[in-house]
Amino acid sequence: MVLSILWISVAEYQMAASWRIGIDYNETTELVSKGLFKISRNPVFLGVFISYIGMFLIMPNALSFAIMLLMVVSIQIQVRLEEAYLESVHEETYLKYKKKVRRWI
Repeated sequence: MVLSILWISVAEYQMAASWRIGIDYNETTELVSKGLFKISRNPVFLGVFISYIGMFLIMPNALSFAIMLLMVVSIQIQVRLEEAYLESVHEETYLKYKKKVRRWI
């Protein structure tokens, strides 16, 4: 879990001015494709996903399993919405990036 928090922090730092919570359809940000974004198109969400798996492994019970499943579904939905947004904003640049870098790792 500690490593995932470090991973998330580095990814957010590398996003710099492009970092935001949610999708703002009125704002256009720069496409980040350097650093951890060369490994994963969604390193922040990957880190969050890993942290919830870690939580379940530390406290394996029905509640932590349910929370982990809820987060997996929520993250999958959010990632697909963000990818559609990035594709509409950055068009060909994002499509090329998408071909080079996998969604998760």
